[in-house]
Amino acid sequence: MTTLISTQALQLDTHDGFLFNELAFTLRQGDRIGLIGHNGCGKSTLLGLLSGTREATSGTIHYARACRLQHVEQHLPAELANLSLYDALLAPVLEQPELHWRVDSLLAELGFDQETAQVPVHSLSGGQHTRLLLGRALLQEPNVLLLDEPSNHLDLPSLLWLEQFLLAWRGAFILVSHDQRLLDNVATRSWILRDSRLYDFDLPCGPALAALAEADLAAAARHAAEQKEIDRLSASSARLALWGRTYDNEDLARKAKTMQRRIDKLKDVQSFVSDGAPWCLSLRGKALAADQLLALDELDVRAVPTSAVLFRVGQLWLKPGDRIALLGANGSGKSSLLRLCWQAIQAQDERPDLRYHKAANIGYYDQSLKQLADDADLSDALYPFAVQNEAARSQVARKQALIAAGFPYARHGQTVATLSGGERARLLFLALSLASYHLLLLDEPSNHLDMQGKAELGQALLSFAGGCLLVSHDRDLIETACNRFWVVADGGLAEWPDAASAYARLSAEDGQALTPVPRVENVSPVLADVDVQLGRLCELEQLLAEDLARKPRHQKPASQQAWLAELERLNQALGITS
Repeated sequence: MTTLISTQALQLDTHDGFLFNELAFTLRQGDRIGLIGHNGCGKSTLLGLLSGTREATSGTIHYARACRLQHVEQHLPAELANLSLYDALLAPVLEQPELHWRVDSLLAELGFDQETAQVPVHSLSGGQHTRLLLGRALLQEPNVLLLDEPSNHLDLPSLLWLEQFLLAWRGAFILVSHDQRLLDNVATRSWILRDSRLYDFDLPCGPALAALAEADLAAAARHAAEQKEIDRLSASSARLALWGRTYDNEDLARKAKTMQRRIDKLKDVQSFVSDGAPWCLSLRGKALAADQLLALDELDVRAVPTSAVLFRVGQLWLKPGDRIALLGANGSGKSSLLRLCWQAIQAQDERPDLRYHKAANIGYYDQSLKQLADDADLSDALYPFAVQNEAARSQVARKQALIAAGFPYARHGQTVATLSGGERARLLFLALSLASYHLLLLDEPSNHLDMQGKAELGQALLSFAGGCLLVSHDRDLIETACNRFWVVADGGLAEWPDAASAYARLSAEDGQALTPVPRVENVSPVLADVDVQLGRLCELEQLLAEDLARKPRHQKPASQQAWLAELERLNQALGITS
């Protein structure tokens, strides 16, 4: 395949040392790459280097003449906020009248109607912002997309739309995401940034992470064997040097120096062993002997007390051991329900439509992370939570907990305000764990977590001794941690038996996810040519055959379905019958 981008010895220095060290990689035509790594490892920075918005300390980036690259930003540019959706989409090609027709075409392909096209950008949902940013990039007819966490803050219907868009995209892309399900479904190659290095696997995300774990085990075994030999030689060298000095024997002293040089060479080529991720996340809780921890009965949910009703809850309850996923589109009122419950608990409000067990110790994870005082140092920020647990009240216990969670002693004097979003989220989880609650209300807890953090959170909730009510759009987290599923739809809240049926209900509510998403690609008159269609037919058949030849756990069922659907359409267009 044609190489579009290649790098050599790419290096970026920061005040903390190398962010990247001697990176070398190639991006080929049609590559579908998932870029993976923990928070702060430099994924967004690497996209910035490739797009030209950042400059490397040293090294080279070479772009082929055929490369047409577009960077889809993580955040909406501030200057677009007051424009209408239509004008924001038109802005990149305002000086190119010959491309204005594509704006009207893209509106439909991105799922926008004419009424929505006139809505101010600041009034759009997160999912609509993502579609707008994609549309602005597509107007430039790229063949490479750099996508920086486009799945952040998307609700499930929007996430499913994004997945279908990427499956249909025929160009190359590098996708930064912490959503393993999305990466497994749309990417066929994985780059893992770790230890200032780039690990390249010709595998989807899940198998790539498994392959990296196997490589780590092998490297650790090699390192241990090499270290054993180094230790043996070091002991021999020290013994020879001692004998040489004791007996004034120059031959023994010379042998000791020769052996030391050999030891130094062995150390220089010793197998590298990763330090691993800098964080760990755990969540302790307590079980309460009770029939119910929380009961809702004909409860009206509003964003604020004076606003209109978003939805009504009939009769639902949460028992000890229940881990309930609260699902719904953005703006449907999920977070409002959690805030309503938390406010009633904080105020010790007695009300017939919202009841909670008086002996239950209940905690709340606010997605804005405002529960930790900005001006407090890390240890003091934990105190309001730790004071509820006698074993964690002392400053020594809190400092030990911080170190165990990945905050070294040297950082304990930092204020909360200086932490990144991911660090602040981990500190709040540590606080909730120290308090050891019976019930947790968790509002989008995975928003600031990297992939490992999400996996750790899923396992922590799975083994959590109490109950929890979880608002999330992360499918892996939902399916790993939850055993009950509530869906906000049609002005009400209803329980569904499993995650699959809950997703289907959300798709029906969205109205678009049930129908195939139109292909969004470079539109050109030559695509109607029979030769081009036949070429695409052969390409799809080869992709399908190659994927089916893989081991079942490495296959991409979602991609296979998309390829089969496109094959069917091409067969019909070409008049080919089976």
